[in-house]
Amino acid sequence: MFITRIYDEDLSQASWLIGCQATKEAIVIDPERDIARYIDAAKHEGLRVTAAAETHIHADFLSGSQELAHATGAKVYLSKHGGDDWSYTWPSNSDAHVEFVGEGDTFMVGNISVTVVHTPGHTPEHICFLVNDKNTDEPIGYATGDFVFVGDLGRPDLLETAAGIEGVMEASAKDLHASCVRFMEMEDYVQVWPAHGAGSACGKALGAVPQSTVGYEKRTSPPLQLVGEETAFVEYMLDGQPEPPLYFERMKRMNRDGCPILNGTPLPIEITNTEELTELATKSTVIDTRPWQEVREGHLPGTIWSQANGDFHRFAGSFVSDEEEIIFVVSKENIDRALRNAIRIGLDKIVGWVSPETLQSVSTLETMPEISAEQFESLAEAHVLDVRRLPEYDAGHIEQAINVAHTRLLDRIDEVDPSIPYIVNCHGGSRSAAACMALRRKGFEVTNLAGGYSGWKKYTDACLAK
Repeated sequence: MFITRIYDEDLSQASWLIGCQATKEAIVIDPERDIARYIDAAKHEGLRVTAAAETHIHADFLSGSQELAHATGAKVYLSKHGGDDWSYTWPSNSDAHVEFVGEGDTFMVGNISVTVVHTPGHTPEHICFLVNDKNTDEPIGYATGDFVFVGDLGRPDLLETAAGIEGVMEASAKDLHASCVRFMEMEDYVQVWPAHGAGSACGKALGAVPQSTVGYEKRTSPPLQLVGEETAFVEYMLDGQPEPPLYFERMKRMNRDGCPILNGTPLPIEITNTEELTELATKSTVIDTRPWQEVREGHLPGTIWSQANGDFHRFAGSFVSDEEEIIFVVSKENIDRALRNAIRIGLDKIVGWVSPETLQSVSTLETMPEISAEQFESLAEAHVLDVRRLPEYDAGHIEQAINVAHTRLLDRIDEVDPSIPYIVNCHGGSRSAAACMALRRKGFEVTNLAGGYSGWKKYTDACLAK
């Protein structure tokens, strides 16, 4: 048997490629939409992708199961659980070979057997996969999806906080507790293969270790120490979860109902004519991926700032819809990364890209105002918008600042008064910078606080110490 983890650093997402070396068949568990890397990895090992499986209807990226089925003919295994609201509907409009599986079902990938375990809690339809090699009674590993991470569990609040179904997160947390009771009964030696690592918004304290074992998680995972104490467990799992990005709701819907087939990564044209760029920018959304200081000093009107890194889905995903046509400001060496970041969250309408060098030739660039902590303290009066997560805000904030997390800003825009100029802060200045760009696009008068709350706190503490 062959097993490898294929990891997306930007989304902190892990897919698992598992192959039977005797029959040369392989399955990809929880694939993303840009599928070439799975096919290439399989080919490198002399395998062919014949199956794909999903642990649940994902919220943080678009699944690649449909894409794999279209490209390779792979059979797709999906959860048959979930009820009326959260059961897959896309197979009814697809010619993909789909099998719905649930608790206790077993299927084969060559000589490898895969047994399905229903593990509701993170989502009602969530399933995990126990993997047995040929002629073995004991599983070697457990593909846990968003159920068990290294040092954490999948958050149970997303149906309510992201998908908007009211009053379900406590019940989901109780379901998660019941799933954990079953997990605690498993043999310690079984390997745990999670779908996310540190940095993912699908939990609040994920470890950076790629994989674990059942025994290690039993002994060290903080929420698992509360199994058997349902009330304390529920309180722990619902407390301090980060506000989900706005695009989560769209991912849930598209992964349930279907998304367009890509047939490869888009190849947008490079825009080299500044007049054409200026014209296109009036009808499109410009996503500028350069470092903040470069963007601050000169950008096209209406620009969204979102670097092509791990912040992309939290920034662009919170400020740009899938209906918008996009122009990237991006260097040639980063264009592929920017495109993949975009299509992984359904931002497919990419009409072109422009290099930073070409952008600098545009005469109508704007700047973004920014002030230091010292300048801020000298203001007689200021209205402050804090775009950090609520737990950060509760731990300490600038007096009279209002709090709206940047990932939910456009959904809560009515809490921000358009007639008032705001100083915007986060912890270090990057989230607030992205929020400033999004707010200015909506017509707000905003100034970024350089260095954020941490810089302000350091400055004010130093002043008090004098």
